[in-house]
Amino acid sequence: MPEGDAVWRTARRLHEALAGQVLVGSDLRVPALATSDLARRHTLEVVPRGKHLLHRLEDGVTLHSHLRMDGSWHVLRRTTTAGDRPRSPRTERHTVRALVWTESVVAVGDSLGMLDLVETAHEARVVGHLGPDLLDRDFDRGLALANLMRDPIVEVGHALLDQRNLAGIGTIYATEPLFEHRVSPWTPVGRLSQEALGAVVDTARLWMVRSCRLGPVPPAAGRGASLRSLPSDGWLPWAYRIFGREGRPCPRCGTTLRADSIGQQPRARQITHCPRCQIRPSPAAP
Repeated sequence: MPEGDAVWRTARRLHEALAGQVLVGSDLRVPALATSDLARRHTLEVVPRGKHLLHRLEDGVTLHSHLRMDGSWHVLRRTTTAGDRPRSPRTERHTVRALVWTESVVAVGDSLGMLDLVETAHEARVVGHLGPDLLDRDFDRGLALANLMRDPIVEVGHALLDQRNLAGIGTIYATEPLFEHRVSPWTPVGRLSQEALGAVVDTARLWMVRSCRLGPVPPAAGRGASLRSLPSDGWLPWAYRIFGREGRPCPRCGTTLRADSIGQQPRARQITHCPRCQIRPSPAAP
């Protein structure tokens, strides 16, 4: 599932293509929205909220989407006659759930996990359950920590993945900061100090912001000026230390990395860890 940094980049791409432009037409391919028409509305902005996307239009309407596991939004140049519905192999795929287009571009929402139209004033109906967004300029760190610590027996890895506590973290930004601070994902939150938990959250936010700035892949030759001096911690978004590297040696101690389940079904997730650097705590005494 795309994490907060990937959703932020998607929102930025859509915003740059659509903000200030008039939609010529729309095609929302879910039964509840099949007759909805967004034509003749200006796009005000496209913004992320955790892992959700909010496409705000004039007249107080928001097109809300969530990418879930396989969803994506792509911006394509229009090749059809002005006013005609865009047609191309990308727009005609059976997995496409949304098309919105201007005179010059078409935004294609493919394999979207959620698609809704809501009143902008009532966006809380679809995102109001989320905790503070790590990529929000006004991120409420105190509230995020309070949310994480409200149930002391919950495993920290599971608490970080719960979007009701803080929004935007997925398995990458739970796995990597916990490894950085030598914290087992299975440590109950109540066994961590506020300082230790805060350090994990701060690292997750720092690295998500870095990913937004640098992108998910190394810059092409000639565009690497920002990498002439590596970050002091050495972490880069295209060179994960342990995420997705189960079965390989730990970069810190050489122990074989493992991926194990955390949380309860249907919300259980696989999380990679080093059994030596991140010692799993013994069960609490009854």
